[in-house]
Amino acid sequence: MRQYTIHHDGVTIPVSRDGEGRPLILCPGLLTTQADLRELIELLRHDFDVVSFDLRGHGLSSAGDRYSFDAFLGDFTALMAALDLPAPLLVGHSLGADLIVHYAAEHPDGFDRLVLIDGANPVPEPFITEADLPEFRAMFNDPALLQEAEQAKGTPHQILLTGPDILDLNLEIDSVRAEILDRYRKFDRPITMIMSTSMAGDSTEGRTLWRNQNWRNGVDRLVRELPHTQATWLDAGHDLLRTHASDIVRIIRGGNES
Repeated sequence: MRQYTIHHDGVTIPVSRDGEGRPLILCPGLLTTQADLRELIELLRHDFDVVSFDLRGHGLSSAGDRYSFDAFLGDFTALMAALDLPAPLLVGHSLGADLIVHYAAEHPDGFDRLVLIDGANPVPEPFITEADLPEFRAMFNDPALLQEAEQAKGTPHQILLTGPDILDLNLEIDSVRAEILDRYRKFDRPITMIMSTSMAGDSTEGRTLWRNQNWRNGVDRLVRELPHTQATWLDAGHDLLRTHASDIVRIIRGGNES
């Protein structure tokens, strides 16, 4: 394994590179670290030269003075410039998927294809409405979760974002996804979507059922409008990178061979 350090916007970002083959950049999602993706990276490295990293305020990266979408995108763009790899495959999960779509829109010739895992979805309606805010505020300020985050500081799994940081970013992602179709229209490279059937949980009632249907409606919309997009649904939750790593690698390999 080769290791690098990228410095951007006052943040230090650790980068790891492992394996042989075509270059693949793995962009993690919100609250996910390189350490969480160990199994996926181990499977991918047999076919790809895998580059992984931690987002600012995650894992072994240092804290940032802001945790906005533009801040994360700036870090990713700096990473890509530093690596300067020829036509890499870009793989992103959740927030990471949105980041690579925005990067692709600005650099339409700077990558081979995209694999979007449970993210970058042009959902018809925002996930968090005004009525949902109390529920999400309570979720992101759960004392047990805050204690767990505190205990993880200084470890490969650390998360330095606060509950309000996370909520604000989720609200911003809703706004980003409301306009993401315009980003997709700026490039025409192949897109593979790997989506979870239970993104919001496995309840068949109330807001959970609605959120999961909204998620599916967004993907159906994208596939309808962009013929170079293929979608595969996995019977999984939003943590499918951990629970379905082998399925994800199989789908990525299949697209690599086509």
